[in-house]
Parts: sequence; structure tokens; C-alpha cells
Amino acid sequence: MAAGSVAVRALEALDVGGAADKINLIPQDFFAELCEQIIQHLNHKIPGVNIAELCQRIQTSGIEINVGDLAKIANIISFLFSTAARNNLSTEELVATLGNAVSALPKHAVQVIRHIWNEQGKSISVSEDARNMATMGQFVDIKWKLGVAMSSDTCRSLKYPYVTVTLKVADPSGQITDKSFEMTIPQFKVLVSIILALL
Repeated sequence: MAAGSVAVRALEALDVGGAADKINLIPQDFFAELCEQIIQHLNHKIPGVNIAELCQRIQTSGIEINVGDLAKIANIISFLFSTAARNNLSTEELVATLGNAVSALPKHAVQVIRHIWNEQGKSISVSEDARNMATMGQFVDIKWKLGVAMSSDTCRSLKYPYVTVTLKVADPSGQITDKSFEMTIPQFKVLVSIILALL
């Protein structure tokens, strides 16, 4: 099973990085939601997985996990699902690979992966075009606000308006991040005209 050996490499990363221990902390419903979002992302139904928001909800429920650990888990599961799709693994082959590769993976996680793969795994499109598109981030949202700096430590009086722009971007792995920067009004007008031209 050559296809399974690639998946085994992804799963070995679970043991090396301690991600299996972190998965064990995540309640089944949150882990299922993470897997579901990953499948939706791989099917190009959503631009990415909002790791920060999901992590905050998990922490609010009393589970100690950080964004970096959850992002690592998401990357591993995403790699597992995409590798299984690329190699046309059946549910049984995927579960056998999980059982052979990782003994520390919690039973609830294996059950969730099995269920989601059985229900939606075959729907993952793995065309060449889709693979090429996945190497580039995807624009999700833009927010902006106008401000005026009255003074600073280095200048006595600024009094010029500026725009703070926050772009929400899904990277190729599906993680959604915010990128913020400031620009002048003329620069912002150019940005808006470029965005409008692309629509």
C-alpha cells in the first residue's frame, strides 16, 4: 500500500510533535468541527479554517490549547485527507493506515476521521487545477478604518488622516490570518480602485 505509506509519514508527525496528546485534549465535537472545516476547505467550499476562532472557543470550554498546536493539528489532518484523496484511499484503507501508524491517536479522533472520510472523503476534488490553485493564498475579507494621528513621540503635530487596513487571508493550508497595515488616503484610493478592477 504505497498510498498508505505517504499517509503514514503524515501520521508519524503526530507522535513526533506531541500533536496526538493535544488531539486527546480536544473534545470530540470540536475535533469533528475542525475535520469538517478541513474537508470543506479541501472541497473549495470555504476559503480556510479559522484556527484562531476555533481555538478561542475550545479555550472558553476550559481546554488548554494554543493556536500554534491547533494549527499543527489542522495541517496534519489536512495533509492526511488530501493525501488520502490523491491516492483514492477507501475508508477502510485510511482507518487501517491510522491504526498501523499511530497507536497514541485517541479512539474518538479515529472515529471522527473515519466518519467524516466515509461521508465526504470521496467528494474532495484533486484535479491538477485545484492543486495548482491551492499553492496560493485566498483573499477572504477586508476591513478598514479612518484615523488621524494628532501627535507622536517623534513628531509634534501630525494631523494627517490615515487608513488602517486589515486583510483576512486564507493561506494554502486553509488557515485564516489577519494582515494589518496603515496607508495614506491617496494610497487607500489606489488600493480600492485595484480591488474594484479585480471584481
